[in-house]
Amino acid sequence: MTAVSPEPAVTYTDPAAAVGERVTDLLARMTREEKLAQLGSAWAFSLMEGGRFSAERARTVLRHGLGHVTRVAGATSLRAEQVARVTNEIQRFLVTETRLGIPAIVHEEVCSGLMAREATILPQAIGVASTWEPELNRLLADAVRARMRAMGSHQGLSPVLDVVRDPRWGRTEETYGEDPYLVARMGVAFIRGLQGASLAEGVVATAKHFVGYGASEGGLNWAPAHLPPRLLREVYLHPFEAAVREAGLQSVMAGYHELDGIPCHANRELLGDVLRGEWGFAGTVVSDYFAVDDLHSYHHFAQDKRRAAALALTAGTDVELPATDAYAEALAGALDAGEISEGRLDEAVSRVLRHKFELGLFENPYVDEAAVTVAVNTERHREVALEVARRSLVLLKNDGVLPLRPGTGTVALIGPNADSARHLLGDYSFAAHVESLLEARERKGLLGQTMTVPDDLKIEESTDGVPTVRDELTARLGDRVRYAHGCDVIDTSRDGFDEAVAAAAAADVAVLVLGDRSGLTTRATTGESRDRSSLELPGVQEDLVRAVVATGTPVVAVLVAGRPVGGDFLHEKCAAVLLAWLPGQTGAQAITEVLLGEVNPSGKLPISYPRTVGQIPVFYGHKVSGGRSHWHGDYVDSPVSPRYPFGHGLGYAPFVIEQVALDRIEVIAGDSVAVEATVANVGDRAGEEVVQLYIRDPQATVTRPVLELKSFARVAAGPGQRTAVRFDLPTGQLGFYDRDMNYSVETGLIEVYVGFSSDIRTLAGTFTITGDSGRPKVRKAYSGTVTVGEPPQATTSPA
Repeated sequence: MTAVSPEPAVTYTDPAAAVGERVTDLLARMTREEKLAQLGSAWAFSLMEGGRFSAERARTVLRHGLGHVTRVAGATSLRAEQVARVTNEIQRFLVTETRLGIPAIVHEEVCSGLMAREATILPQAIGVASTWEPELNRLLADAVRARMRAMGSHQGLSPVLDVVRDPRWGRTEETYGEDPYLVARMGVAFIRGLQGASLAEGVVATAKHFVGYGASEGGLNWAPAHLPPRLLREVYLHPFEAAVREAGLQSVMAGYHELDGIPCHANRELLGDVLRGEWGFAGTVVSDYFAVDDLHSYHHFAQDKRRAAALALTAGTDVELPATDAYAEALAGALDAGEISEGRLDEAVSRVLRHKFELGLFENPYVDEAAVTVAVNTERHREVALEVARRSLVLLKNDGVLPLRPGTGTVALIGPNADSARHLLGDYSFAAHVESLLEARERKGLLGQTMTVPDDLKIEESTDGVPTVRDELTARLGDRVRYAHGCDVIDTSRDGFDEAVAAAAAADVAVLVLGDRSGLTTRATTGESRDRSSLELPGVQEDLVRAVVATGTPVVAVLVAGRPVGGDFLHEKCAAVLLAWLPGQTGAQAITEVLLGEVNPSGKLPISYPRTVGQIPVFYGHKVSGGRSHWHGDYVDSPVSPRYPFGHGLGYAPFVIEQVALDRIEVIAGDSVAVEATVANVGDRAGEEVVQLYIRDPQATVTRPVLELKSFARVAAGPGQRTAVRFDLPTGQLGFYDRDMNYSVETGLIEVYVGFSSDIRTLAGTFTITGDSGRPKVRKAYSGTVTVGEPPQATTSPA
């Protein structure tokens, strides 16, 4: 009798095998068609019909497998349990109906929380940055992670690590502001929260847009960025480098734009030499939506789709989103023609497979549909959203009218954003994106691509449960609130002016809630591709301000906006100005609490606030020769200083810095300096303040900025209470790229400042970096440590 040989072990299905071994085994079994499928993607609605999974459609779309499914939650109108069901059905088809049974990664947009029908809508990133509290951002991302995993999603297209210094750019609201250090700290915290302790329970974070996307020519979306190498390294690459080296970032999205003539999706120096070579990035690079074909159709950098595919994959763009296009027949043709190697194809596929193994998809491709609602603690998400919203509000100006006292009489509540839930939401909220998909149904689709949008897509309930400022203020003040719409955000009708003026004239105080409508459609005034040539309020809102101020009633302006906005008259004549950004689902509650003094405002500007577009760029970290101190100083018709400086933000409890000192005046390169400050609340109520540490290097061999943020700490103190803050500042954080473009920490003098904004600061002292030579070898550091506690008690000698 002949013995039957056992079937050889299938390594890739063995959970005990090492991930690398599983990837190698699976890759060796794949056909070229199956490999190409792993580099592609498909819209969720292309696999559905009538709101349900369609096996018939799947047999065409998924026949060789799939890399990514695009937005099961964010591109449909499905509820959470329906999202889980459709996701399970897609995965079940892949596991049971394709040859190798490879599950897909489901990615979603998470710029203001998970973009889904029932998800908690969080404050937009520019508001999160205004908290100056990275730990809050980590908690926010952790809440997003929990919801995504429960619904069957595995990759989030966030954080946005673009440094932005031109608020004309519509996507300013999606960023963490103008400073590379602040952007890095917020980004690192978000990535740690989203990815978790390991990808087995985490979600792949996708930092975008690599790199310099927010420095576009004219503030226009998709426009070229003109960034010399040192500026690119020190400012725009810095947050991404910190994300890779500190947070273990697992995915990067390339930018739509070009740098020095090379579109980012085809830039092998950036994606290969810097990202992978220098930083050791081992994750996936995904395309921005439709951007591979854009190398041909938009940039005219490639003569056809086949060449575009070859250029993108050669440069290091691993995955094409949101739907397979150039990475299908066109890429196959490039491989046949020898324009790209099979080895490069295998590298990209290996990276995608590695993520799928690390995410645990082969062992756990499905989620518990019955437990989705229970598994997602929406109350916890709302609590996080509210805490972020409260601390994101920036009180720009206050002549004493705020907080509104209990004895305040009638309040006239006026303006286009006073009674709108929709206008509190950012451009990557569910409501905004469903609007853009519906618009795509009526015309040539998003980003110039033809799309098939499902007929059952609808916005219903997208703002259900989102209270307005009118709701919240009326709930507290009752019939003391007199509401008048005044005008719309963008329309030019003044029909509501008379009612608004009458309400203001009869009131003790007028609260004007003004600003933007965020989104991607032509009705939006801020958001992706909604760039502006003016920073005055859109429509006739500036005229509404003039009309209401003319009544003589004290006016509080609340700006619900995606960028710094408002003209001279508003900021000079209103008694108080509160910047709310786009505060999300709980924003109206936070705004009302601050207006009434239930919460002390403590947000700080993460971006300098221009007076006019004629000043742009205006940012705090300019060079000494940056025109702010030339012969006459100011412009002929305007100051050169911003309206409000970076780091600015008032509160109802005044704080002072009582003392500050360095622990040494000399430090060996590679060591740290301790900066110790005592901060006191000199007001009569509890409050919070953000203590900011800046440095200046006046002796460098390359010109340096006049100030550089290097650390910060949020402190809370009761009336009369003192708080000690200790910053440990590593010298490795004080380097720069020298004339040979090497990161160097030079010997010499460093000035240290501590304050409450880039303008209000105290010289803490100076210290000298010493070493064996002018440029001692010091490893680059991205941050130091901060300790906040009680100051030591003063001691007295016995009499």
